[in-house]
Amino acid sequence: MAEICCEEAKSTPATAVAAAAAAAVAVASSALERRRRRLEMRRFRIATDLDAPAEEDVRAGKRLRLARTASGSSADAVPDCKRPALPERLPRYGVSSVCGRRREMEDAVSIRPDFLPSASKHHFFGVFDGHGCSHVATLCQDRMHKVVADEHNNAGSGEVAAWKGVMERSFARLDEQATSWASRRSGDEPACRCEQQMPSRCDHVGSTAVVAVVSPTHVVVGNAGDSRAVLSRAGAPVELSVDHKPDRPDELARIEAAGGRVIYWDGARVLGVLAMSRAIGDGYLKPVVSSEPEVTVTERTDEDECLILASDGLWDVVTNEMACEVVRACFRSNGPPAPAARPDGAAPPAADADAENGSAVVKGVSKADSDKACSDAAMLLAKLALARRSADNVSVVVVDLRRGI
Repeated sequence: MAEICCEEAKSTPATAVAAAAAAAVAVASSALERRRRRLEMRRFRIATDLDAPAEEDVRAGKRLRLARTASGSSADAVPDCKRPALPERLPRYGVSSVCGRRREMEDAVSIRPDFLPSASKHHFFGVFDGHGCSHVATLCQDRMHKVVADEHNNAGSGEVAAWKGVMERSFARLDEQATSWASRRSGDEPACRCEQQMPSRCDHVGSTAVVAVVSPTHVVVGNAGDSRAVLSRAGAPVELSVDHKPDRPDELARIEAAGGRVIYWDGARVLGVLAMSRAIGDGYLKPVVSSEPEVTVTERTDEDECLILASDGLWDVVTNEMACEVVRACFRSNGPPAPAARPDGAAPPAADADAENGSAVVKGVSKADSDKACSDAAMLLAKLALARRSADNVSVVVVDLRRGI
């Protein structure tokens, strides 16, 4: 019996060793098999990569033959990469407009490339910050560029003097239209929010307006209210407008001369109501609240980098220096700007542009035509304002003014 046990004890290690060796061989075989499959897949990829250029050449040859057939002559056909670039007519811009922490969106933005029939390469940008309701801001969005173009056609020569009068008359016309807005409405139009109040308070509605016309040689800015236009030049901000606040010394003197008062109720306010001293509309506060704009005409230089137009939702929490630095950082990170989506300068077709009679916050252009760096900058500025607890609607327009790139 002892001998049998001894023999079994001797045979058990041998069996275990044989089983372990068989397992090791199986593992090695499976590893070799996996390695062989990887090598075959790698050879397949290499062969595919070698065949790809040949297929691309075939497709390129087909495209070239199609181009020759369409042109009717092989001598006239020129590959797309060798065709001379058409002159860029559309401006490089970006826009962002958010409701923020407000219950209603009362901001409106208007961008109209090449809006003057009598002068090319004049681009219109406008930011309108409504209060009380949105219909005055929407009116400015739809009408301001048309009125400015009409007044420009009727104006005389002279860059500075002509543009000052054009802006003043345009703002006066829009103010008159805003004041008579309720009386001109038809019964078929849907009721506005201010009309649903009892009693109706349509004359309690107004809007700020900051408007910029960018030409190849000048930047013309007209402003009424606390929206702002800032130019970045050689790394430093240049204010092209000054906020119309009731406690500004010259505005305070004008308000008191017109028979009004500035009451400090949650900040300086005209008659304790309006937090700005100039605006379009607000018929119940005339003539204390004026619609006359302050106009600046600035000559462009090679050191100009960008133009920023924004409502006070941005400027209440972001300084001019910080806003310009954000835009420059976006320009650096995006590199040279991409060519305009419509290099021939054609305006966006009706199918691409926002509906003129709709309630879009941005009108006049399609977002597909905007520049990536400018769009990133406008979006970052709006997000920065919200992160800094801005309590108002935030609308930002960034225009690239760099030359030679």
